Amino acid sequence: MAWELLFKSDFGLFSLFVIAFTIGMSIAYARFFKKKMDEQPQDGDKAE
Repeated sequence: MAWELLFKSDFGLFSLFVIAFTIGMSIAYARFFKKKMDEQPQDGDKAE
C-alpha cells in the first residue's frame, strides 16, 4: 500500500523528487565548500 502510494500518486512522486533534489543539493554544497576550503588564500583575502 505505502509503496504503491509513493510511486503512483502525484504527491508521492513529488515527495520522491523533493527527496532526490535535497540529496543532490547536499552533495553539490559539500563538493563546493570542500573545493573552497582547499583553495589557497589570495593576496586580497588576508586577515589582519
